[in-house]
This record gives sequence, structure tokens and C-alpha cells, in this order.
Amino acid sequence: MVELATIALDAMGGDFGPDVVLPAAVQVVKKRQDVRIILVGDSGRINACARLHNMVLSDRIEIRHASEVVEMHDEPGLAIRKKKDSSMRVAINLVQAGQAQAVVSAGNTGALMGTAKFVLKTLPGIDRPAISTTLPSISGHTHMLDLGANVDCTAEHLFQFAIMGSVLAEAIDNTARPRVGLLNIGTEAMKGNALTKQADALLQTAPINYVGFVEGDDIYNGSVDVIVCDGFVGNVSLKSSEGVAKMISHFMREEFKRNWRNRLVALVAMPVLKAFRKRIDPRCYNGASMLGLQGIVIKSHGSADVFAYGNAIEIALLEIRKSVPQHIRERMEPILERVV
Repeated sequence: MVELATIALDAMGGDFGPDVVLPAAVQVVKKRQDVRIILVGDSGRINACARLHNMVLSDRIEIRHASEVVEMHDEPGLAIRKKKDSSMRVAINLVQAGQAQAVVSAGNTGALMGTAKFVLKTLPGIDRPAISTTLPSISGHTHMLDLGANVDCTAEHLFQFAIMGSVLAEAIDNTARPRVGLLNIGTEAMKGNALTKQADALLQTAPINYVGFVEGDDIYNGSVDVIVCDGFVGNVSLKSSEGVAKMISHFMREEFKRNWRNRLVALVAMPVLKAFRKRIDPRCYNGASMLGLQGIVIKSHGSADVFAYGNAIEIALLEIRKSVPQHIRERMEPILERVV
């Protein structure tokens, strides 16, 4: 008999709420026999959405009512103190109570991180959770963290991020010794600011395959499996990459429409262009892990469509099967003993 994994979805989070979350849940449940979904949110809106799309909910999809919604502009502190019956909070509470093994939300990132940290707490030895996502690279993909949860970090925080990133890559990719690099403005030892130099010294002693400093182009060239940085640098790098990708796509469309010859070339090149788009499609990489918590929390992009949100659910299921938080705990235990 298939062992069911239960995932709680914040059905009201993101730009589209249940209009995306519900169809994504239905598709995942149809495709997989090993998952059970709890949709958390306004039961009236969720049921109305199901009727609108003529959806018959599986017996593996449950609706759990929540009377409040965390808005995208809400301050994290307000969400924690004032909105205790929000879809986000109730979904996280289900993980804390053991009724679900993971939560997925496309809602307010700051509120999700703050609420998850408040309810679930961090793992022993982890001061701050970090946001990690997978980015496409020449040789496959690269895990990168932190992407915005911690804009001001210490060397100890970067050390912890490296441990968590290494464990994630080991579990998800089945890689025995993932190559971990520290993002810097150069690979030479004298390059970088005080933070990166201090973190480099700590990482030289870490029980991971630390390869030293890496530069921005290493994010995509496949030279490492994990890239570590503070949240300020990571978020700017991610958003810059997204901007470049949109610019290239825009320019290509412009050039192909410029004249009839270019349109003809576009028609001939269409199979290649579709294959290229599929390889770099950001929807295939939707779903960022909030590592370091005593539970699995996945952040979906707020504007995710059904396909992209489904991918975030798949990531949550994969982390459940791979017991990612438990592996991080086990890796941190000898480090804590050494410190003591």
C-alpha cells in the first residue's frame, strides 16, 4: 500500500489564490497516488472555485476553513500577532501539529518566513532559516541560498547556509559530495569583503565539499552544485538574472517580427526555440525551500500559474520523501558537539 504524504496548501496566498492552488492540487493528486492535500482557506471561496471549474474533489483533498488572509502588504509582525486564523498560519499549524508534513504558500514571503519560524522554530544549531531555490545551469542545475530571507548575515550564518545547502543537494540530487562555493567578486584569496573572508575561513573546516570562492558566472556554468551568499546579494543576483532572461526573450521576439525573412526563420527554428524555452522555463524551477526550520516550508512565486504551483507541490513531496530537515539536524549534531 502506498504511504501517503500530506501537504497543506495556503489556498488564499499569491496573486490568484484558489484559482491556481485548487487546480494545481487536483492535477497533482490525479497524477500521483502517494499524496494527500489539505486546502486551507475560505471554504466558501474554495468550493465556489471548484464549482466554477467543474472540479470534483478527490477523497485525498480536504478543505480546512480559515477565516483570515495574510495580504501581500502585511507586515510579518502583524501577520503573526493579529491574523492567527489566516490560511497561512493554519497551514503552518498543521505541520507543527503533525497533521501535515509540509506546507506550500505563494503568499507574503516575509510573513511566511516569520510565521514559520515562530510556529515551527529552527533546527538546533541553525540561527536563521534561509531561502534556497534551484536554478538552471549548463550541466543541470545549481542550488543557491540565501535568496532574501537574511539581508544582513554573519560568517556563522553563511557557514550554516553552506551546511544546509550541501545536505539539500545530497538529498535531492543523490550527489555524494556536492561542490559548495561561496559567492564573491573573485576567486583569489585576497578578494572580497570582511564577511566573505571570515566565512571562507570557517568553511575551510566545514564537513562538506567546500571548493572556495566562486563568481557570478558560476551560478549558471555548472562548476558547483551549491552557491552560498547573504540574502541581499542572492536576491539581487536572482532578480538580475530574471531581468536578463526577460530582456533576451523580448529582443528575440522583436527580431523575429522585424520582417518576413525573420518570420520565416522563426517558423523554421520553432522546434529549437520551444526546446530552449522549456530548458530555461522558470515555472519548472518554482518552489523555494525555507531551510533550517523544524518542518518543510516551500515558497511558491506569487504569480505562479497552475503548472508552476504544481512544481512547488512536487518539491514539497520530494523533501518529505528525502527527510531534508532530519538530515540537516543530523549533519549539525557533530558540529554542535565540537563547539560545546
